[in-house]
Amino acid sequence: MTQHSATEQPPLVIRGLDKRYGKVEVLRQLDLEVAPGAVHGLVGLNGSGKTTTLECLLGLQPYQAGEIRILGQSPQHLHRSHGDIVGIFDSPSLHPQLTVRQSLVHAELLSTGAANRPSLTPAEVESMLGIARYSNYRIRQLSLGNRRRASIAQGLIGNPRLVILDEPFNGLDAGGVDDVLALISQLNRDEGTTFLLSSHQLPYLERICSHISILHQGRIAISDQVDRLFNDSQLRLRVHCSDAERAGAIVQDLPGVTVEASAAGMLTLQLADISPALVNRRLVEHGIEVDELVRERNSLDVLFRQITSSGITDEASTSQQEAS
Repeated sequence: MTQHSATEQPPLVIRGLDKRYGKVEVLRQLDLEVAPGAVHGLVGLNGSGKTTTLECLLGLQPYQAGEIRILGQSPQHLHRSHGDIVGIFDSPSLHPQLTVRQSLVHAELLSTGAANRPSLTPAEVESMLGIARYSNYRIRQLSLGNRRRASIAQGLIGNPRLVILDEPFNGLDAGGVDDVLALISQLNRDEGTTFLLSSHQLPYLERICSHISILHQGRIAISDQVDRLFNDSQLRLRVHCSDAERAGAIVQDLPGVTVEASAAGMLTLQLADISPALVNRRLVEHGIEVDELVRERNSLDVLFRQITSSGITDEASTSQQEAS
């Protein structure tokens, strides 16, 4: 397994990125940092600017303000990276008349790669992505899912240091998703490859990512290591009871309890190092009839819904992380 020094420079740093289309402000003062050897997930609502962010950092879109450094280069000088950076977008870009193997051999001829990172062979990436049996098929003969696999295979031929994937799971069946996840895990573990994955497939990202950033309202609302975002000591508790508003007032002073919402018949709480049984006991002692307690561990889906529905800002998330 490749080890990364604590002093190693981040492969991707974005500071104060502003991007507008005419008068429409898409990104505003966006900050993002990807750690060496990370599998970093970038998530956001449809139209939130995920693909625009990737296009800006790869030099495919101009931007109005901000600084981007990707493997020490500005987006305008990525040609100096010698194949160490690969961007693979949602729509596979492959010549339809070439076979899978011909596409990979062509990519192999174009790939320079770093001297200490030998290229993968076409046969190796075909095997890794489960498309060896389609080696002699023309690209136009493949299903969308297999074209996506072939596109990812083509990008990985040079064994890049940083791989940027936009919606990598679109068009894949369950087996295809498993193959891509296994490949990401293998390259990250064995080669130290850093990945930035932009996707709306939250369960898949939660399975593979070491870090998550949520893009909302043109900014990164929250960004951290997954094990910090989804601390096992924290859970969400839904309390179905006779008087949710009064119940919230009763438990809000308990250490470790945060009242998230109260509606007719249901109270939603965030618990940190406190048991649901203690909450239940306090409510019953004060005459609240508790019909049901539903425990819900924190997950990316829960966190994503909280942030995109509450309008949390990056200033708020920064304060939250500093407090922790």
